[in-house]
Formats: sequence, C-alpha cells, structure tokens
Amino acid sequence: MSHKLETKAIRTQMERSQYLEHSTPLHLTSSFVFEDADEMRAAFAEEKERNIYSRFTNPNTSELVEKVADMEGAEDGLAFATGMAAVFGTFAALLDSGDHIVSARSVFGSTHTLFTKFLPKWNIETSYFKVDEPEKAEELIQPNTKILYAETPTNPGVDVLDLNYLGDLAKKHNLILVIDNCFATPYLQQPIKFGADIVIHSATKLIDGQGRVLGGVTVGKKDLIREIYLFARNTGSSLSPFNAWILSKSMETLPVRVDRHCQTALTVAQFLEDHPNVNWVKYPFLKSHPQYELAKKQMSQGGSIIAFEVKGGLNAGRHFFDNIKLLSLSSNLGDSRTIVTHPASTTHSKLSTDDRLEVGITDGMVRLSIGLEHHEDIINDLKQALEAK
Repeated sequence: MSHKLETKAIRTQMERSQYLEHSTPLHLTSSFVFEDADEMRAAFAEEKERNIYSRFTNPNTSELVEKVADMEGAEDGLAFATGMAAVFGTFAALLDSGDHIVSARSVFGSTHTLFTKFLPKWNIETSYFKVDEPEKAEELIQPNTKILYAETPTNPGVDVLDLNYLGDLAKKHNLILVIDNCFATPYLQQPIKFGADIVIHSATKLIDGQGRVLGGVTVGKKDLIREIYLFARNTGSSLSPFNAWILSKSMETLPVRVDRHCQTALTVAQFLEDHPNVNWVKYPFLKSHPQYELAKKQMSQGGSIIAFEVKGGLNAGRHFFDNIKLLSLSSNLGDSRTIVTHPASTTHSKLSTDDRLEVGITDGMVRLSIGLEHHEDIINDLKQALEAK
C-alpha cells in the first residue's frame, strides 16, 4: 500500500527487537557479533545484508536513510556525518581524474570551495552557468562532463532552477544529475520526479529542525549509491548512530514543522516587501519572485528561507543586525528558532567580492531562516531593527 509523505516520515521503521518497543531504540555499538565463522564469512562476502560495523551500516542510520529515500522516491541511500560530507562523498565517489562538472553558479560557499580549490587537485574541473541563464548550461558541456549539479532553491539567494529542464538536459547528454534539496526537504520537493539521479540533504538543517546535531544524506539510483557507499565505507564519513536516531525521530515531525515554517515565512516575506527600509525581497512563493510560476510548479510550498536587502548599504545592514533583540544571529538555518544571517561576512565570506556579487550576494543582503515562533513576534523584532535610530 502506498502512503502519503506524512505517514512515510513516521511509519518507516526498522524491525522491532524482542522487546517490541514502540519507538526505535538506540543501537550504540561499534560492531555486531556473529553466531559462527561461516556467518561472519558470508557477511563480509556480502552474500546477505547484515550489520557488521557501524562505519558500514547501523540500524539507526539505515532507518533514517530509508525514510529519506522513501519520501524522495529513491532506490537507495547513505547517511553521512555532515551535509558537506555527503556532498564531497558523492562527488569523490562518482568522479575520476579528468572528469568535468557543470554546475549552477549559486551554490553553498563550502561547495564552491570544494569545486574550485580541492577537486582541481585531482584534475576535476567545474564550469558554472548563472541561475538566470540556465539555457547556457548546455554550452558548457564537454566530452568529459560527467555530472550536472544544482541547488534549488539556492543558498542564500533562494533562486529556483527548472528541474524538468535540468533532467532533460542530463538525459540528453548522459550526465548524472545531482540536486541539493536541502532548502526544500523531501516534503516540499522531490527532484527524482523531474529526472534527478542523486539528491543530497544537509540533515543538519530542516530534517533535524532544532539545531542539535550534524548529518547528511545522499539518496538516488541504486548503482550510483553503491559506488558512494564503497567510498564512504573506506573513508570514514559515516553518521553516528545517536545522530541518526535523533534525525530519524525528527523526520516524524518534519511535515508539521515545515508547514508552519512555510506559512510564517510567506507572512514575513509579505511584511518585508512592504517595508520602506527594504530594497527587495526574494521568497519562492511571493508573486514578485522571478521564478514564482516555476516554484509553484515543482514545490508544494515556498520553504523557510527569505532573502532581502536592507536599504542603505553595509552600514545600514550592520545597524540592522546590531539591533536584533529576539531573533538569533547565527550561520545555521532550518532551526525552530528564527535565524538572521549576513552571508557576505559569514557563510560566503571566503568568496571574493566579485564572486559574491555574481550570485547576487550584496553587502546588505540578509538571509532569514524562519523558525516556529509566532509570526507577530518575528515581524515585531524585524520591524524595530529596521527602524532603529
């Protein structure tokens, strides 16, 4: 029987132990035992699926992965210690020296650093296309191009890329389409429906939803996940059972939380759009968003992230941040607490000024991660900070 996403997030569960617990127990063990030598031999020969060592698999990590894969419509998946471990592990496993990546230019700062500083050490190069010029992606494809990559919505500018177009392009050129779905979560968007081969999540964000633990998940086609698994198994980027247990329990409330995030975010975005001290606002489900119609087509709601620019430049932006009283100044996102971030000096500070401007990160840009507080309290704090003398 096929279940709705809300049910999958709750009822996808590992088999109960002999104690018949209702909630999945923690499996805090580094290794697992065998009845005899032949069972041990068969396990290492992979003649049957079997927990051997928690760097390979663990019941808690398996449950988390199964939930994300089920919601995304993926064949298989793997859990990682962090979101960036999932990004690096995916690319390192699927690429060989001499391969080439075509990527949207608007990517998380650490992903950009991976593409420009570390992967070139192994003779892997990346070519970028602008998010507002996706048609130019095809011009960048070379005989050695292997992966087409994008975030949508993007970090931090919440631009939306056409997943149908990217899926068709990847299929046409026999490329692996990898999508970072962190901002949308598998509840709001399932890129595999549009042709993605691999989907990556920083589970640290909305999947956890309370700023407690780190984690990452990659899901997708079984043959590709197999390659990623072999890389991760031998390089030690595994997620701890405890963090996996936390994240799996968090998945049970993901739909409820994300519904509230989205409802509040739209209300706050509308407030900011009407405020005289704000130059512009970008939120996928605002009608003024340049990809509003596209967002409505491939997302069920607009997400929890708003980007906007304070009027008055860098000094006005600093004044705004210094006058925030209730909300949190932090670099994280997807928390139950609303977070205000200055990307130019934090998450994307390692980029040059020209690189930041190329992806729309101005000195006055603010990334707002909407939490679960009452929307009036969020708006009142933003209002007083915007109007502080």
